[in-house]
Amino acid sequence: MAMVVKRSEIWLVDLNPTIGKEMQKTRPCMIISPNEANKYLDTVMIAPLTSTKRGYPSRINCTFESKEGQIAIDQMRSIDKARLVKKLGVIDKNTALRVFTLLQEYFSL
Repeated sequence: MAMVVKRSEIWLVDLNPTIGKEMQKTRPCMIISPNEANKYLDTVMIAPLTSTKRGYPSRINCTFESKEGQIAIDQMRSIDKARLVKKLGVIDKNTALRVFTLLQEYFSL
């Protein structure tokens, strides 16, 4: 049976190996791909969470599991579901809305 992964969930993801300035190590990541794609594909789109706060316009401040940090839209990528270690929870709706609004702006013409 295929792994069930849903948009806005936070998963612990093994991002290694990486190249250059890509975020590395095993870290929480938000699923940003749509549920319909997640249902059929063996890959998902993720945006890593980081505890290092930067003033980048491509980062969304968040709190997850009582820890403050940011969701790094500038580090989003497609990964194989084999990199998913375990589900940690779901990001709150307000933060999810800010992420998807920023994604619309990020890709607008």
